[in-house]
Amino acid sequence: MSNTIHIQIDRADGSLQRLIGLVERRGFEIHGMSMTDFHTGMAGDWRTLTLNVASRDGTRCVDNLGRQIDRLFGVRRIEDTASANAA
Repeated sequence: MSNTIHIQIDRADGSLQRLIGLVERRGFEIHGMSMTDFHTGMAGDWRTLTLNVASRDGTRCVDNLGRQIDRLFGVRRIEDTASANAA
């Protein structure tokens, strides 16, 4: 089963690397990713990511992953962690 997660994250050095590393370390695979950058011309720049993730072994909970992502430095918002799609 795959899940879709929508994330707003600051456009800072290493932000994508931290996010992808967390997802993989927590036992999930990224099956798809799309990203849109938003430029405000100042330090408030951010990007919106849509991740399609699936648990490697079927025992991982995407809600827990969402809470862990929400704690990452620079994450502004996360939503729709429970929307499931057929794999």
